[in-house]
Amino acid sequence: MEEKDFQSIKTDASLYNGRPTDTGTKCHSAEVTSSTPSIPKDKDGVSVENVHKHSKQWFVLRVSYGRIFKAKEIIDARNIECYAPIRYKQITKHGKKHIITEPLIPSFIFVHSSQEEVDAMLHDKNVNSIESRPQLSYYYDHTSYRQDNPDRNPPLIIPNEAMDNFIKLTSIKNPHIIPVTSENIQYKLGDHVIVTEGDFEGIQGKVARIAGQQRVIVELFSGCLVATAYIPKEAMEKIDPSCSSY
Repeated sequence: MEEKDFQSIKTDASLYNGRPTDTGTKCHSAEVTSSTPSIPKDKDGVSVENVHKHSKQWFVLRVSYGRIFKAKEIIDARNIECYAPIRYKQITKHGKKHIITEPLIPSFIFVHSSQEEVDAMLHDKNVNSIESRPQLSYYYDHTSYRQDNPDRNPPLIIPNEAMDNFIKLTSIKNPHIIPVTSENIQYKLGDHVIVTEGDFEGIQGKVARIAGQQRVIVELFSGCLVATAYIPKEAMEKIDPSCSSY
């Protein structure tokens, strides 16, 4: 956990949300740093980047509790693009407002890579074993089954559009962005909307009421829900669910 002065929140980028940690490329639409190195052309002069991109997908990895920072170090060391959202939590200490930073979702980290690369990392004994417990493991899609093994679930894959929407929301440095559970939501998730103005402009989600305030909920997968700060009715508009990016 890191403590920041309240006044610095607008200018001090977090460890995860957009601060370059190497010479990798940057995903401008999501403001998240990629640790992926540049990809050379093959002998015929055709870039192999497109081939690699087609195999890249967003995977969800479980992380041993309290080890998000260590997990990111391991993934970074292998030049794999990853994302771990940070929560900016406002506290009052000695009469002054401060911001503390902590993992928004303590048990998950997201990696953008091919399954072959992720498999290799997870099977590395130096990576995946600490104190006799796995440090990183796949989070599985419990709604489907593997074609090669119908008795097992495949790793959960997040569509690019949904991940972009999630990163866009969780990259905003606002202490009122919070993780939520279905128990926190005071009425059922309602209309699909897009926020049309303010800090959250462009975020898509469902309207709900939490702690007496109207907010927009982004649900990345079952059990992973994040809420915006308060959004007034005039700052959002309904969209067709079939056109939603999540």
